[in-house]
Amino acid sequence: MPEYGVVGTGALGGYYGGMLARAGRDVHFLLRGDYEYVRENGLRVDSVNGDFRLPAVNAYSAVDDMPLCDVVLVCVKTTENGGLPDLLRPLLRPGSVVLLLQNGLGVEEDLATRLPEAEIAGGLAFICSQKAGPGHIRHLDYGKLDIASYNVKNTVVLNKIIDDFRAAEVPAELSEDLQFARWRKLVWNIPFNGLTVVMNTTTDRLIAHDSTRRLTREIMLEVILGANRCGAGLKESLAQKMMDMTLEMIPYAPSMKLDYDNRRPMEIKYIYSRPVETAARAGFCMPKVAMLENQLRFIGDEARQ
Repeated sequence: MPEYGVVGTGALGGYYGGMLARAGRDVHFLLRGDYEYVRENGLRVDSVNGDFRLPAVNAYSAVDDMPLCDVVLVCVKTTENGGLPDLLRPLLRPGSVVLLLQNGLGVEEDLATRLPEAEIAGGLAFICSQKAGPGHIRHLDYGKLDIASYNVKNTVVLNKIIDDFRAAEVPAELSEDLQFARWRKLVWNIPFNGLTVVMNTTTDRLIAHDSTRRLTREIMLEVILGANRCGAGLKESLAQKMMDMTLEMIPYAPSMKLDYDNRRPMEIKYIYSRPVETAARAGFCMPKVAMLENQLRFIGDEARQ
């Protein structure tokens, strides 16, 4: 049975790692501020699919105390990726898979450059989940995982990971095209993360108002065109599909809005800057996305003063 490590036990790591642990998988959690709390009280997950509590989990405050892991779920925000190689090296044995459950474009390439010995896969989490308090995760909606190889030599390992998630009641699929999967999620992430910050609102209110609903869809279509210039092969109908999905979603503040509200750095580099730069290199300009990027940089800088 594979040993799983979770680096970043927040909204994603707490939920997905918690689901694996509940299903009997061997899971080891790296924590920071709530390490003592989780060590004493365990992990609590309030889920739309059923609440549960893990009274005792393998909790650690330092990677050097953790065992070598077959699979490491990286669930920290991309704003912390500068320190990822140092976090990951003590956890990896030959053949270990690093699964980046992160938002944005280019995270796998950047990690591979700095940690060339690692076998890396990308994980796209379609989920509404929040960290409600110490050792307490609130899962509000959805939860599907799309997993794709970046440079994993043995894809049998990825199929085993998917089997483990499915056994833990997490819908999971293997994607053949990592670029397609990353751009596809950006079609939702780029407009909804940024606009909820700039407009100081939630997803339902963006959809409810004619002007912001139209703007959201226009940004989605711009992302699709940029993605396709880069070879992603997305259909324009995806925009309406994601709008419809959001209509059915409970009112939600995406992760970037929560980061801004709690005065944490926002994930601008990989969700905005990298897609704009990548599309530009392919000869396509994304003016609406670039404008949103610049607005977010201004708002973020102002908040830190």
